[in-house]
Amino acid sequence: MSATEVLARFRAEVGAAVTRARRASGEIGERNAKLRERTRDLAAQARERKVEPGAQATSGEVQQTAAGFRADRGLAVEQVPSAADLTAPAPVEPVPVETERVTLGSSAVAGPSGQLPRVSDDDEDFSQSRILY
Repeated sequence: MSATEVLARFRAEVGAAVTRARRASGEIGERNAKLRERTRDLAAQARERKVEPGAQATSGEVQQTAAGFRADRGLAVEQVPSAADLTAPAPVEPVPVETERVTLGSSAVAGPSGQLPRVSDDDEDFSQSRILY
């Protein structure tokens, strides 16, 4: 074999290896994207307390191992409610109570003419009322 043939064969083998590597990388990327989406959905369900009937909770040991793995690699570790919290009924939110309306700020001061600014519900130009009176 001549040097040209050896070089051509080498280039063909390298090209084939690069093609296989790109294909494998693409497949792994797709699989990781699906896994991330599934994980995101599960975290959203946990936050919203939407648990499927009969769903089994992940053991605390596995949760700690996963949190440690992510923390060791500098990844975010999201805090989700425990299994007991997820299966408990959602807390009842208090009913808002109406309170008396309070006006904040200082009261109007009489101007040089001794007049107080006129009182109105019009709030278009309130900025000059104390200066003019």
